Order: sequence, then C-alpha cells, then structure tokens
Amino acid sequence: MDIKRDFYLNKLIDRKHDTYVKVITGIRRCGKSYLLNTLFKKHLLESGVGERQIIEIALDNVAWAELRDPRRLYEYIARRVKPRTRQYYALIDEIQMCAEVPDGIQGSKGTLTFYDTLNGLMKLPNLDVYVTGSNSKMLSDDVATHFRDRGKIIRLHPLSFSEYLPVSGMNEFQAWEEYLVCGGMPEAVLIKDKAERKEYLSGLFDTLYFKDIVERHKLRDEYLLGFLVDILMSGVGSLTNVNRIAETLKSVQKIQPDPHTLASYLSYLIQAYLFNKAERYDVKGRKYLSYPSKYYAEDIGLRNARLNYRQSERTHLMENVIYNELVARGAKVDVGVVEIENRRGGIREKHPHEIDFVVNLGMGKLYIQSARTLPDKEKRDQETLPLRKVRDSFRKLVVTGDAQPFYTDNDGISYVGIIPFLLDKSIFSSMMD
Repeated sequence: MDIKRDFYLNKLIDRKHDTYVKVITGIRRCGKSYLLNTLFKKHLLESGVGERQIIEIALDNVAWAELRDPRRLYEYIARRVKPRTRQYYALIDEIQMCAEVPDGIQGSKGTLTFYDTLNGLMKLPNLDVYVTGSNSKMLSDDVATHFRDRGKIIRLHPLSFSEYLPVSGMNEFQAWEEYLVCGGMPEAVLIKDKAERKEYLSGLFDTLYFKDIVERHKLRDEYLLGFLVDILMSGVGSLTNVNRIAETLKSVQKIQPDPHTLASYLSYLIQAYLFNKAERYDVKGRKYLSYPSKYYAEDIGLRNARLNYRQSERTHLMENVIYNELVARGAKVDVGVVEIENRRGGIREKHPHEIDFVVNLGMGKLYIQSARTLPDKEKRDQETLPLRKVRDSFRKLVVTGDAQPFYTDNDGISYVGIIPFLLDKSIFSSMMD
C-alpha cells in the first residue's frame, strides 16, 4: 500500500537544483528511504528524468559496503555523472555509515569523511545531491559548519494523523482511537495484527535503537539506558531534569547514576530522535528558564509498546500528539510559564501557571492549551486562566479531545477539537497569521 508523504515530498521538489545538499533526517524506520527512493524517485521519472540519471546508493546494504570509504564514494558517483550536458541525481541512503579514513597525504594526520565527499560532489554543476541519515548531531548540528551553509535539513517524522487516516481503513473517530495506541511508524501502521505490531515496535528498541546508540557511543551500561527510556516514556509531558531522574532511579531501582552520565545518555536519545525536548519559557519576562524541561516521545506507538501498553493516560498522550504535530509543521515549541498574583489574607502570592505550548513559526506566535475535556465553566476557567493573563496580541487556542468545531469566545480565546485541529491545517495557519 502506498503512503502519501506529500508535505515532505513537496519540500524535496521545491529544492531541486538549488546547489544545496538535501539532508533528510529523522528517527530510524520513519520512512526516509521510502520518501527518497520511492516517492521522490517516482517524481523524477514522471518528470522525464531517465533511470541512468538517477544514482541510488544504500550504504546500510552490504552490497554497497565498499562505498563506505568516502574517497571511493566520491569517485563512483563522479564517474557516473557523464556526459556533463545531462542532469544527474545522487540519492544516498544512511550517509553516516560512511567511514572516516586517512586523507592519504604524506606526513598528514588529517582524515576524510562523508562531509568531504558531499562538498566535492556539490562542485559538479550537473549533479543534485540528496542523502538520508539517522543521527541529529552528525547531520543537523554540524551541517552549517561542514557544508559551508550549503546543506538543507528536511526533518522527517513518523506519520501524522492526517497521513495515517487514509491508510487506516477507518473513519476519523476510529482512526483517532487507534492512532493513540499504535502511533505513526510507517511499517507498524501497515501491520494489522495487533500482537505482531506490538512485537515489531518493541523489537525496534532492542534490535535497532539501543544497539545503534550503544555501538556509536561505546556505552558500558545498556541497562541504565533502558531505565532512562522507561522513565522518559512514562513521564511524557511532565517536567523533569537529570537530577530528578537520578533521584527516581535511586529510589525505585536502588542505583545512583552519575548525573553527567545521565545527561550524556539523554543527549544520545535526543540525537537518535527518540525524544524531543521542550524548554520552559517565561512569557511575561520573555526569557528561557534553565530547568526543568519536558520531553516528548517522537512516536506515541513506540512509547506505548515500550511500556507494554500499561500507561495510557489519554491527557498526556493527546498532549504528546499535539506537540509532535506542531513540530512536524515546522514550529519551534516551548512550554509557557505565566506567574499569576493572588491575594490571601492581605498577602500577595505569586504562583507559576503553565501554558502547554508557546508556538513560534516565522514571525507568528500562538499559545495553545491542551484540555481533553471541558465539562463545565469551572474547568474551562481553570484551563484558560493562564491564557487570559497573557496581555499580548497573539492568538490563544484550546484544543479539546473531541471533534469540536472551531469557535472563538468573548475573551478572544478560540477552541477546536483534536480531530479537526489535526486534519484541517488551515486552522493552525490562520491563527499564525
């Protein structure tokens, strides 16, 4: 079954022939190869590009192992880019598997990496280069440095609800219930047997993600890595930091890890795209707070499978889905903090109140509160209090756990159900204007 990823495909199409290396990153098995080698290749062929003009290389396949040498990789592609009067396209999968080798210059201690290969390929005027990779530090943080501002990142995420719905075979209400359980990892979505799907998602941790992190960073304590994942998965959307995690491990597991080790392990999980970090932002003071932060699972299905479907608090799951949706739409998302003053017995007291999401996209800003239910006026007032205390002109939105149509109240606060919010992207874009 074909899965449409038009949002990401159009990004690739828009950037054809722009002289940049297009770097597709994201958690492993989220569909990077499918996007590049199936959907984008299909676009190229349908637009008149010949098969011989498309150079496909899968470095995670043993058949291409010799091209993991950056020098050989460059030489192989350069030989294929002939004649110079024709346009060629290099589609390279899992570029981070390219090794670091000596540069071969006598007396030099320098090395060659895939960055050197790609920089060299960019100099071929009739070659357009696209690569995929699964490590954020290697392929995001260092792109500006190594590609000299000639690399463009395209972050691919698991299927959003709007991408999931057409392949689910369900109506939107049934699909939403299933999506909260199984998430959007493409291969898992296509598995209809629930036990088989669970086995697939659970197996990704042991056979792929953990193995990848342990080998890449030469970790000694895979046991600690597993407990750290479980703590973060259990507490998605909860405020936490390394010290709190260390205290939890000490009280529950009777182990006392080094906070520096925990911080390193946490950074590795983020680099592998298993988690995303949302920082706290003081809305009135217009400054970031150093800690604690929130961590959200990149895919809710992976989260549920890891915890053996024991913790299914819908409020937190919905919040995680909203966060992932906002990030996938290209927004920078923080957790808002608003200090509200109260008087008790003539004494002034200030208490921090949370806005679930402060969303920034371009010049626009939007405040979002996630509220599964608003059964009465008391609950509505409680959820909207921090929004009403923000005195700027940016829009405020409450997303509820139903199919509530969009409307705006007399305080200027808008409301919409989770299903229309996820399916109708015009709601979000209109509020960001």
